[in-house]
Amino acid sequence: MKPEAQIVIPNAPVIPGLTFRHFKGEVDFPKMAALIAACKVADKVERSVTVDDIAYQFRHLVNCDPQTDMLFAEVNGQVIAYGRVWWKDLNEGIRLFCPTGSLHPDWRGKGLGSALWEAAEEHIRTMAARHPKETPKFISVSTFDTETALITLLKKYGYTPIRYETHMVRDLSEPFIEAPMPPGFEVRPVKPEHYRPIFDASNEAFRDHWGAHEATEEDYKAHLDAKEFCPELWKVAWVGDQVASAIHNYIDKDENREYLRKRGYTEDIITRRPWRKLGVARSLLVQSMKMFKEMGYTETALSVDSQNLSGAFRLYEGVGYRKVRQQTIYTKSLYGKTASR
Repeated sequence: MKPEAQIVIPNAPVIPGLTFRHFKGEVDFPKMAALIAACKVADKVERSVTVDDIAYQFRHLVNCDPQTDMLFAEVNGQVIAYGRVWWKDLNEGIRLFCPTGSLHPDWRGKGLGSALWEAAEEHIRTMAARHPKETPKFISVSTFDTETALITLLKKYGYTPIRYETHMVRDLSEPFIEAPMPPGFEVRPVKPEHYRPIFDASNEAFRDHWGAHEATEEDYKAHLDAKEFCPELWKVAWVGDQVASAIHNYIDKDENREYLRKRGYTEDIITRRPWRKLGVARSLLVQSMKMFKEMGYTETALSVDSQNLSGAFRLYEGVGYRKVRQQTIYTKSLYGKTASR
């Protein structure tokens, strides 16, 4: 077997023992998880990413070939950084290229982050050249406001903040508002034969949201395989045989264990167009919070697009959620255009 050709990254800093390589397969998952763990502490980001989480992600990769779309940096054989690039199409007719990765805090401030970012952008330009010319193309990155090193890089390379995601928490020791289900709706236990109708209803409802993309069969497989898939916790309101509104409640046990908390998530909240503005989602939210409290949990959490036109932010504040942190979505056009907000 021929040895792998040495990868040269332009403008890489001179660091003794620094080399670059491609993805080696599952053997890299523990190294990636360790790197994410080190970065989240330095960046003050709360997340629990296990080797199993990474394996799940790679089982369901789309529009990404890890053998060609990933890059690892090592010093004397120790992984100190990795990056991956993938792309997706939005319903509004644009294509987003999404670079993601981690650089160990001990190796920041040496010029390596800039070199890796430039390499990622060059790879994106190469990818984009093979895609339809008429499709508007942007690079998109989401970052928490505490990830100052990444934000500095994004500003350096001309990225613009265009959207904000607010993360909210609700203390379950506080009293609940009265939120009865409107007449004509029925909340039923979720059965396996309901999985697909609920998934399809969610896909339909999210078409109205900024940044939405059409769900695929692979998305459905990933949905069923996700650790967040907890249909026994969902709250779903039906009108006859039609899904009107749903909340995909779940518990992240790894996160609760790491941060010593008892939190349930009230996420992926949807109401289909014919049944909006009736108080259905509000009622499901209160039911979900009461359920988690009865289970012994002390708080619930969710995230919301701050500019959501359906009034979701006001709805969540109205039932007691409060902002705890924010993510910002930065974009840059490959052709000098401005992404829509």
